[in-house]
Amino acid sequence: MKSLNGTYYCKMDAKGRIMLPAELRKQLADLQIDDFVLKRAVFHKNLEMHPKNEWDKLMQKLNKLNRFKKKNIDFLTRFLAGVRNVNIDNTGRLQIPKDLVSVAGLKKEVVIASQINILQVWDKDNYEKFLQESVEDFSELAEDVMGDIDFDDE
Repeated sequence: MKSLNGTYYCKMDAKGRIMLPAELRKQLADLQIDDFVLKRAVFHKNLEMHPKNEWDKLMQKLNKLNRFKKKNIDFLTRFLAGVRNVNIDNTGRLQIPKDLVSVAGLKKEVVIASQINILQVWDKDNYEKFLQESVEDFSELAEDVMGDIDFDDE
């Protein structure tokens, strides 16, 4: 799958609907993506939107976990808690279920941020706070994550 790109500031109405920006809708249309799996994030107070085809690949991998190991069952239970299938409607809106709105602390202003092959949905204040808190550590993090990658190796 080609990567998704961009950070989009959006408004959410009282019913949990977000109008996706035209630029993001165009990317999704070009990639033929309109079905998602929405779930709570593992590490932060936000949501993750997995394109259905990417989610299916992940589920195939997780299905290989031995379900006779308690830690695997505990992981799956927590990882899959609150998972929902969502679609973009004909007007370009995305409906976030109320329980997931609450879990992620979403208010009126939200951010949809690309993360290669998935999208993150953040409350705007939480997103900006996260970026500010981690700015000092980013150079060290970048070196730890990217420092040993040989970009000439294809």
